[in-house]
Amino acid sequence: MKKYISILTLSIGLLFQGCTKLDQEFYSSVTPETFFKSEKDIKAALFRPFTHAKWYLGEDRWRLQEYTADNFAITTKGRHWYNGGENERYHYHRWTADDGWIWGSWRGTLMGVALALDAKNDLSKLDYTKFALTPERQAADLAQLDALIAYFYLRGLDYFGGMPVFESLDQESLPRNTDQELFAHIEKLLKAAMNNLPAKKAGDKEEGAIRKAAAAAMLAQLYFNAEAYIGKPMYEESRKLAQSIVNKEYGEYQIDSRWNGVHGFKNNESPEIVWSMPSEFKMLEYSWFYADFYHYNTRSYFDQDMGGNNGAHLTPSRKPDGTLYKPDFKLGSPFETFDDGDFRKAPYKYLGTDQYTGMFIIGPHLSPTGQAILGGEEYKDLPLTFVDQVGRFSEVGPGKKYSSIAQLPSKMSEGEENTGIRLVKVPIPNLANNTLRWGADMPVIRLSEIYYMLAECEFRIGDKQKAANLFNEVRKRNFKDNIDPNPVTVANLDKYRILNEWSIEFIGEGRRRTDLIRWKAFTTEKWWDHTASNSAHLNRFPVPNEAIAGNNKLEQNPGY
Repeated sequence: MKKYISILTLSIGLLFQGCTKLDQEFYSSVTPETFFKSEKDIKAALFRPFTHAKWYLGEDRWRLQEYTADNFAITTKGRHWYNGGENERYHYHRWTADDGWIWGSWRGTLMGVALALDAKNDLSKLDYTKFALTPERQAADLAQLDALIAYFYLRGLDYFGGMPVFESLDQESLPRNTDQELFAHIEKLLKAAMNNLPAKKAGDKEEGAIRKAAAAAMLAQLYFNAEAYIGKPMYEESRKLAQSIVNKEYGEYQIDSRWNGVHGFKNNESPEIVWSMPSEFKMLEYSWFYADFYHYNTRSYFDQDMGGNNGAHLTPSRKPDGTLYKPDFKLGSPFETFDDGDFRKAPYKYLGTDQYTGMFIIGPHLSPTGQAILGGEEYKDLPLTFVDQVGRFSEVGPGKKYSSIAQLPSKMSEGEENTGIRLVKVPIPNLANNTLRWGADMPVIRLSEIYYMLAECEFRIGDKQKAANLFNEVRKRNFKDNIDPNPVTVANLDKYRILNEWSIEFIGEGRRRTDLIRWKAFTTEKWWDHTASNSAHLNRFPVPNEAIAGNNKLEQNPGY
């Protein structure tokens, strides 16, 4: 701690726009030996960077992964959500080094590294035996922090390429390390952490700790995307690690048999979760997305008291005239990528006592008692119906801007308050069961991802049958009696089917951009209201100008 408490506290205050008054003399006298009085203090220090990680996994980082890709958009809805062109810049791949989501992600990445290094510095100096704790426990705590540092850097490598590699808090204003150097640093941290992290035992609940399998999964992710990161395919290395996790060499995990078990209110009990961030009502709530996703009056749909800002939705599967986009684009159309009969494709309904069905808001917007929910903008005082289309339907008719639906343009500027299907991947209870609100933990890594990584690696290496079997092992739980109407087969398995499978299983989980980049599709493919730029430099975001202004040793990425 020492002087770094003041540095970090001030930085965190700035990060979250808070105000902090520090007593320099007091903090400079604090040392680990005087501050830590019990195991509770050790846990507090260990968990602080994990609290940052929970914030980091949402908001700007999620937005960079999803709004730049083919599954989500924030359309302008009349007088709302133009935001100075911000949402269009990301959708059209016209972002700049001055854009806020990019600066927030660069800053958030290095803040996470700093917090974890600070905790590691303190805990490494303690004599754990004085707290009736073993040296093995200390090694495991330090290994968790190494793995967390690796996680932040893994995300930073994905967004920006090489970043400054900090190994202590004494360093400052470092230049960027190369992509290869950062890759090697992440690899080193994870391999070391795996040696000291405990493995999950059968029946263990997830409480946010990084276990051995989570570190192994991060290393598999690093290798899985190595071709995009350092120009070197490492699918065989990723395959071996993924297979070892599936074989339970790093702990006891299995695919959840329930379609919503991994996302439900009690998902900390799911055998599929490899690593998650805890969430609980009024305690570290995982809730940032609610305001962005849902309509102002959707509170009545959920029978809740929360307001929304009505921004984000799935990109449309249908043109204004109702015909499908699928013949026009090989990517996008996320809702219609789900097969009919898939439990997830149904409208979300809370059934009480922590049970629910469906995963989307679509069609007539009704309260639980069947009353029509009314609009407040284009459809003021009229029943709302959410459509899988983008267009100004309210401007069609005699004496209006458009005489027929056939004339309607469908693009980012043409949204309305009922535009787009809304995702409900995190279940929301009614007010009667409000203690369950935000009770679903946030999955960071789950075994189905390991299955899909293994499947893709097998496909790339040449075993299409094994790849199909792995995809189908996960898919079947989403259909009645486990009977899949459209299983993956050797005949239908190709690049686009694989990208569709990633989209279906992991929709809204903040990874789509990475999957498109791995398949060289992010800058070369078209989707709704998006044409291919064929500019490979856009696979990386620019180093923010604000970061360069604070450290003139930082060099900008090519193309910016």
